[in-house]
Amino acid sequence: MTPYNEREVLKLLQEESTQRQGFEMIVAQYSEQLYWQIRRMVLSHEDANDLLQNTFIKAWTNIDYFRAEAKLSTWLYRIALNECLTFLNKQRAMTTVAIDDPEAMVVQKLESDPYFSGDQVQLCLQKALMTLPEKQRMVFNLKYYQEMKYEEMSEVFGTSVGALKASYHHAVKKIEKFLEEID
Repeated sequence: MTPYNEREVLKLLQEESTQRQGFEMIVAQYSEQLYWQIRRMVLSHEDANDLLQNTFIKAWTNIDYFRAEAKLSTWLYRIALNECLTFLNKQRAMTTVAIDDPEAMVVQKLESDPYFSGDQVQLCLQKALMTLPEKQRMVFNLKYYQEMKYEEMSEVFGTSVGALKASYHHAVKKIEKFLEEID
């Protein structure tokens, strides 16, 4: 298989006869990293798979509207993050009716997830991440796990670099405080 070249993929996407081939290359290139970004937000393997599929469905149905002003990865991350937010808001609305602490329910779900292969340290980090507001959690995940640059995150979130740096800083401080308290 030829190496991924975004310019070539964009050319394939412009022609109806090669659009499917170009999109298959996008899926092959970004599936794993998008899956892990989504998984860090929703924690459940099944939910992450569903949201990844929804992300690619939305991307495919809107591919004609992609104007290449940003990188494909930025566009896909924005779709994935919007899917996560929608999912988390729906989940929170359902669990708020059922119990007082929706984050506790999410952590319970993670602890019982047969696909979670992390050790106790990973579980503690995930619990700490669940205490963060959604935007701080997303910024932390993109910076810490994906090593995404603030400039690219700025395009994904439509927020200034300074605000993203502040969000990351606050997230790190909250995580440190949480981890100190459980020691």
